[in-house]
Amino acid sequence: MDRRSSCVGDSWVHAMFKVKYCHNVFDNAEVRAWLNAKLYEISSLFDMPIRKLGIDSNHLHMKLNIGIRSKPEAAKIFRGRIGRQIFQAFPKLKEKLFWDSGFWNPAYFMDNVGKDADAIEAYISKQKYAIN
Repeated sequence: MDRRSSCVGDSWVHAMFKVKYCHNVFDNAEVRAWLNAKLYEISSLFDMPIRKLGIDSNHLHMKLNIGIRSKPEAAKIFRGRIGRQIFQAFPKLKEKLFWDSGFWNPAYFMDNVGKDADAIEAYISKQKYAIN
């Protein structure tokens, strides 16, 4: 449970982030492994536990607890850090595929899990590269 000085709470969400231009960058095992490690690093650093993670060729799905953060704030934390650091880790990606643009598609999906938690976890598990 997320605790701050004056509030406490849990908020489990289903998040989906898609790569700009639908490039299939996550079919590369090295990029996928880097992404997996970075997602869990951010999750730990910002106390937003990931319960389920599934990566497909050009997008990812995860079920995570954003605590008392807003959905846009949580998305900005994950997408911003990954977007900046992936081009440092893999400069050829920027050169070949993304030129002078960002990594993520500007649109993303994030919704409360609610009573459909099992169905959402099953859906995430069906992604091409289900992690957990």
